[in-house]
Amino acid sequence: MTTPEYFPLVDVSGTPHARGVQHGRAVPERVAGGVALYRAQLGRRGLDAATIRHLAQSMLPIIEAYDASYLEEMRGIAEGAGVSLEDVVMVNCRTEMLFGYADLKGKADATSAPTTDAAPSEDGDCTGLLVLPARSATGRLMHAHNWDWRQECVDTGIVLRIRSNNGGPDMLTFTEAGALARHGFNTNGVSLTGNSLTCDEDFRKGPGVPLVLLRRRILEAANLATAMKSVWASKRYCANNMILAQATGNDGSGISLETSPGEIFWTLPENDLLVHANHWMSPSAVMKLRDPGLPQRPDSIYRQHRVENALGRVEGRIDWTHVKAALADEFGKPDGVLRTPKPADFSSISATVATTLMDAANRVMWVARKPYEARNFQEYTL
Repeated sequence: MTTPEYFPLVDVSGTPHARGVQHGRAVPERVAGGVALYRAQLGRRGLDAATIRHLAQSMLPIIEAYDASYLEEMRGIAEGAGVSLEDVVMVNCRTEMLFGYADLKGKADATSAPTTDAAPSEDGDCTGLLVLPARSATGRLMHAHNWDWRQECVDTGIVLRIRSNNGGPDMLTFTEAGALARHGFNTNGVSLTGNSLTCDEDFRKGPGVPLVLLRRRILEAANLATAMKSVWASKRYCANNMILAQATGNDGSGISLETSPGEIFWTLPENDLLVHANHWMSPSAVMKLRDPGLPQRPDSIYRQHRVENALGRVEGRIDWTHVKAALADEFGKPDGVLRTPKPADFSSISATVATTLMDAANRVMWVARKPYEARNFQEYTL
């Protein structure tokens, strides 16, 4: 069967459990693909099936304490896709399980567990950006992102449209099948993208909220302030960058939050532009934190600079053609803004899985699958 050149749209509604069942039933083969991917990744780190299951089970009380409805949704996904709950937890907590949870909790043998010395990378080598309405050709806020991760995810990604049943906003999120959220926006105009960061505090300050669940909480926010409060209110396992924004008609605002397990640093748009890759941008963060990941991906420095310069050189207003071109920059190939497939750690292949463009005020998202081959954008609406 020919693999489609776009990510499937999955519509869910009703109770958390019902939404999960609908999710799992819609794309069982993609959920199974993600489970196989992360089982293999953990196996290459020396973890056997019993240890993987044990680690996933140890996450259950943490998920339930944060939001019991999220656990119910995961139970539904497992039921609908015909996999175990532990498998779905693994997909949603793959950062914590791949890059430090075993060491943190002492749940696995110290000789076989993952360690923080490997410079954990939650999202590979991503690049995100905002264009505020004053610079936007549409007059509306523009939010875009390259997701660089495991090449296999071109066949496990989905666009999930969630209809709320509790008075909260509806959501549209590009994510991995089986996962509750990744990048997206809601009907309040709140939008989110995330990039990997590393610091010497990662997985060393005790349990925190799995990143996928924090992102889902942000996408449930009533406004930008509420979204930011969600980050400050949540203890974190490891470093991460999140670009948050809110678009309302022809107005909008955004911020980059660089988070470590212990602190939060922020940067604001300059000249109505904000670009972030995978290194710390806040001067305070650069002074306070050691970044073990930067020696592994120094290209982050020029990726950020090249996208910022490309957009900054545009005369007049920036349109989506300019944004697409900036995110398709292959300078330094394969280590460009657009990542062509290349070998990565633990016998995996890294690539730009998807380029996502969001016009949250207009409730529309465009996603290109395998943009290193062809930049064909599929439109999704909320």
